[in-house]
Amino acid sequence: MPHVAGSDDSANSRESTSARPPEHHNGPGRDGSARGDLAGSDLAGSDLLDDDPGPRDACGVFGVWAPGEDVANLTYYGLYALQHRGQEAAGIAVGDGRTVVVFKELGLVAQVFDEITLGSLSGHVAVGHTRYSTTGSSTWENAQPSYRTATFGGPIALGHNGNLTNIVELASVLGERERGLGATTDSDLITAMLAAHPGPTLAEAAMDVLPQLKGAFSLAFSDASTLYAARDPHGIHPLVLGQLDGRPDGAWIVASETAALDIVGATFVREIEPGELLVIDADGPRSLRFAEADRHVCLFEYVYLARPDTTIGGRSVHATRVEVGRRLALEAPAEADLVIPVPQSGVPAAVGFAEASGIPFGEGLVKNSYVGRTFIQPSQTIRQRGIRLKLNPLRDVIEGRRLVVVDDSIVRGNTQRALIRMLREAGATEVHVRISSPPVRWPCFYGIDFATRSELIASGSGVEEIRQSLGADSLAYVSLDELIEASEQPADSLCRACFDGIYPVPLADTDKLGKYRLESFGPQTTEEVIAQAIQARVTLGMNGADPSPDNHDADLEADLEADLGTDLGADIAAVPLVPTRTTGGSL
Repeated sequence: MPHVAGSDDSANSRESTSARPPEHHNGPGRDGSARGDLAGSDLAGSDLLDDDPGPRDACGVFGVWAPGEDVANLTYYGLYALQHRGQEAAGIAVGDGRTVVVFKELGLVAQVFDEITLGSLSGHVAVGHTRYSTTGSSTWENAQPSYRTATFGGPIALGHNGNLTNIVELASVLGERERGLGATTDSDLITAMLAAHPGPTLAEAAMDVLPQLKGAFSLAFSDASTLYAARDPHGIHPLVLGQLDGRPDGAWIVASETAALDIVGATFVREIEPGELLVIDADGPRSLRFAEADRHVCLFEYVYLARPDTTIGGRSVHATRVEVGRRLALEAPAEADLVIPVPQSGVPAAVGFAEASGIPFGEGLVKNSYVGRTFIQPSQTIRQRGIRLKLNPLRDVIEGRRLVVVDDSIVRGNTQRALIRMLREAGATEVHVRISSPPVRWPCFYGIDFATRSELIASGSGVEEIRQSLGADSLAYVSLDELIEASEQPADSLCRACFDGIYPVPLADTDKLGKYRLESFGPQTTEEVIAQAIQARVTLGMNGADPSPDNHDADLEADLEADLGTDLGADIAAVPLVPTRTTGGSL
């Protein structure tokens, strides 16, 4: 049974861009990328609170091999379907058999691409990416797909979802020359390793490089002619194969989620297996095994990360969340008049809770759909706006009622604390909080951006302490066993590290796994790293957030001190802002 904490129930306590045309490249020493200008956009959404980043996923990947189709447009719509996995940057790379053209920029998919840009991306193979930064700063260089020219000839473009855990080791082995300048991500490190391999083909390079990678990686990458997809031996994040409807002769899609297949009119074929490299060309998909499978799919995908209309491991994410709500109602009942969700991710579990408890379901909070997804934005500055920019209570629904408020997770707790206060101000007589996941007590090193225990309220507090901190009348989480049963996956096939601290990929030195760790390599000084990180936040500030140093310097300083192992001093606001470096350009 879960622990239910309640102040009155202690006796019953139980456990727009104006984008320029892309640049065409087909030779060594050229980046192969183009950038647009992000101005006046609504990229900078507002969080519910100023210091509660919550769970944020790394990225979404999408790939197409479809001669005769408009692969750039297909990829654009595929990325739209995966926008929830990353709102920080987007990019598309297209190959025509001879060259690869990459266009990427900071911003949402609709802000980065327009008809003119998409029309200039012609070919038969494409790779797309939506990014949230879990390794490396929020800069244009770190946007994906990353691009390199291979030693054995030809271009490589790559998109990556996940995080590597041996980046320092790999970066040291690769060397400064092969890593190059600019990008500071594990994704670019993978691309550089593939490009530095003697070949003679990208498939052979991948079969040698992929076994060297440790951690989580779902990859979509290409040369000028062929699409490749690969998934780490644990299959931590999803990756699926689909076939475009009406093209039995062969038009193939790879994507982070099955929902993206639905959006572009493709039929689900199968999951890409853990430890599998898939090669797709005129002969169709060809499967190569680079490692034995030891399946440990991220359980948090079912809780929050994936779209509800996605299927993972044969199980609907929406059905899982509804079932979790039912089980939560039986484990942790509450005396209440109304069940309300924290929209949108709390809705399915709230529906299940209402069904099982017999308490009516209602919508007590109105969400502003035009504000970006809370937990995808990395900058502290955009969390300085009031909670009501994102959610507003319906007083006529709430006033005079005892509420059960269902949310998917608690990371720091500040969001829930503000919500409870807001609901009481709107007239709620009692607020009982029910969480459709167990307490998040351990950091994630595989692609969700809570990488230190200090960020997690449950890592050092019991349920009753958390309840008191939030100001709720009662608080309960679903148990880990019930969550696993609701997913209908074997317990030993899931990564539950954030809940139980058992990591499927051994972590030799967590001090080397910081978000900005690769920025300590190469020619950049610490000041340059800080300045670039600040510049990225100021870019977001230009689009609606407050870029005042007071709003983010302390958080940025703490992040960088932890990741770089250095004392940056108390006032990084004095560091001059520098423009983001670019390589490549536009025609």
